[in-house]
Formats: sequence, C-alpha cells, structure tokens
Amino acid sequence: MVKRIIKPADKMRRFLSILLIFSLLFASTSFIPPVQPRIIHVLVALCDNDSQGIVPVPRAIGNGNDPDQNLYWGCGYGVRTFFKKSAEWKCISSVKDPKTHVMERLIFKHNSQNCILVADAYRGARIKQCTQDFFKNASGNFSEQVSFSHNKVTTAIELGDANLVAYVGHDGLMDFSLDGQYPSRKKDLSINKDVMIYACISKTYFYDGVLKSGANPVVWTTGLMCPEAYTLKASIDGWLLGETNLQIKERNAQAYNTYQKCGINGARGLFYAGWKNK
Repeated sequence: MVKRIIKPADKMRRFLSILLIFSLLFASTSFIPPVQPRIIHVLVALCDNDSQGIVPVPRAIGNGNDPDQNLYWGCGYGVRTFFKKSAEWKCISSVKDPKTHVMERLIFKHNSQNCILVADAYRGARIKQCTQDFFKNASGNFSEQVSFSHNKVTTAIELGDANLVAYVGHDGLMDFSLDGQYPSRKKDLSINKDVMIYACISKTYFYDGVLKSGANPVVWTTGLMCPEAYTLKASIDGWLLGETNLQIKERNAQAYNTYQKCGINGARGLFYAGWKNK
C-alpha cells in the first residue's frame, strides 16, 4: 500500500479553496439589502383662534404659535403628547423649527413594526401651506430628506416616500380654496398612497384634491369633529395590521365614543371608509 504524501503547498491550496467557498456563501447571505421601513407622515395644523375660522377655544390652547399648549399638539390628546405616551411608539427625535412654517418635528419608531412616523406641527397661520403639503405628499409631488439617529445609527428617509399621509386640524378648505392648485398624481409613483383626514366634514371638502392625487382615502369624516389624536392612533394601529377600511373606521368610532361620549351610532356615522364606505 502506497501512502500518499500531501505537500504543504497542497494543504494550503485546499485550505484556500475551502476558505473561498465559505466566503462566497457568507457573501451571498450577508449583503441582503435591509428592508425599508414603512413611513407615515402626519401633518398637523396647530389650532389657532386668530387665523382659522373655528369656534374659538380657550386662548391658551388656541394659540397657533405655541405648540406646547396647543389643542392638537401639546395638550393631553394632542399628537405629540398622545403618541409620546403610547406603549407602541418611541420618540427618537425632536427638532424645533425645522422649517419656517413648521414649529416642531417629532420622529417616532414603532416598537414592534418596521415603521417610522414623522409628525410636523405647522404654525396655525400656515394652515394653507399645511393643506397644500398634504396634497403634495398624497400625490407623490413632495420631497424632503429627513435624518435621525437611533442606537448610534444614523438613518435618512425621504418623506416623499411616505406610504401613509395624514392630516390633522381645522378644515381650512372651508375658509380658502385650492381650486386649480390640487397636484395630480405623479406619473412615476409606484403605488397609490393611503391617506387619513381628521378635520370637519373632510370627505366633502377634501374630495376633489384626494381624487386628483390618486390617493386611497382610508378614513375621513362626514360631520363636525374634534381632531384629537386618539382617532389617528386607532387608525394607524389598524393600518399597520393590514385591516380593511371598514375595520379601521370601526376603530375610529370606538375610540371617538370612548373619549367624546357621543354614542357609538353617532360616532359610526361621523367616519367614512374609503370612497364608498366599504
């Protein structure tokens, strides 16, 4: 029996061959692009007695230049306070005056879903700008890069890539017109965006703009309402779970009745799901 002698050079070549195989296997699995988070953009027009056609509220909470005390932002049921207290969301960034017409920007990360929520507090007097930006994002005609750091990792997202766009505040379209200024759906937009509108009689006043934008109205309103954050939070919870528009509408009705004590039937009649309430 002849014993084969393996030379050191052969051993080295064999080792390098095995190392190359493992390197290729590792490369094929380790460079998978990360899954992009879903993005939610919430545009809040701060409540303002002086510049909006609203039934006046107490002056302390109706100052559109004071987000900390504002009914739709810093109060107990305002977007900032309500989401900061939520068990599902963590506030990872807060920026004062990111733009001349935005007084504060908050960025939230969902604790269990791969989702980022950016909430912008617009000066009360800039409600028209807020409304226009809502339609721009809904139609794919909005672009703004936002960066934030979390766990020592810096991430940049494009707000114009938002999957869901929500408006919260007074229905300014009762006071001013955007006829001829509604942006059309951008041609290279890969999907129609989802929108939610928390304002009085929003289905009537926002209808033309949403139609032109090509967006999918998840839920909007048929009557007068208080656009506090518990309904928005309820809708987003359902949206993240992939619920139907009608299921999300029911979440709104339950939340609104819980906080407003208006009766569940009245609450169900206030909210409208999609284009045909289904």
